[in-house]
Amino acid sequence: MSELKYRRILLKLGGEALAGEGGFGINPRQAEFVAGKVAHVVNLGIQVALVIGGGNLWRGKQDGLDHGMERVTADHMGMLATVMNALALQDALERIGLPTRVMTGIEVRAVAEPYVQRRAIRHLEKGRVIIFGAGTGNPYFTTDTAASLRAMEIDADVLVKATKVDAVYDRDPKKNADAKRFEHLTYIDALNMRVGVMDSTAMAMCMDNDLPILVLNLWQEGALERAMLGETVGTTITA
Repeated sequence: MSELKYRRILLKLGGEALAGEGGFGINPRQAEFVAGKVAHVVNLGIQVALVIGGGNLWRGKQDGLDHGMERVTADHMGMLATVMNALALQDALERIGLPTRVMTGIEVRAVAEPYVQRRAIRHLEKGRVIIFGAGTGNPYFTTDTAASLRAMEIDADVLVKATKVDAVYDRDPKKNADAKRFEHLTYIDALNMRVGVMDSTAMAMCMDNDLPILVLNLWQEGALERAMLGETVGTTITA
């Protein structure tokens, strides 16, 4: 087997990774698909933590703010949506034999552990998959920012941003046949180009702490595993 490039990763997924028909709800088959991808990486010997969004259940802006809801309320509802997704993914992972813990930024003790940094690292060292739910536990911060924060707290080697596009482009490749594909970008380039891969707060946190970001298509067969083995896959964003 090829030598692993990474030993511990944080995988950031959008809520649509679990979405049912029309991009809404939770489709158990989608959860099983994602669980299978995670299992392939765990079986390589890599420690895996995940952060998943909640857009398949609740979109704070269009479902709440655009109708006059207070921002803090809308954001807390979004955090709870991510907990629901985390539980669905935990179930899928454990059904294929991967011990999994959900840890949350806001306390929901009946269904998940409160987030404690040292405990999270211990779970990883014991071979458990961790899913971080409820974002940072604070309103006004996205799950991208939560992913950056948790990745740094657990000392991850890389933050993997899973998308449905195979890399970062200067324009939407679905609308522009001549869109330029990037294998590597600096943080500054990504921020200046407003590539839309992660919000600027998350990107700036990664830049300030020298945390590499790898953008790839999770749905592309073997992409995640090949990236873990050091092959050039997707776009890497570094200093």
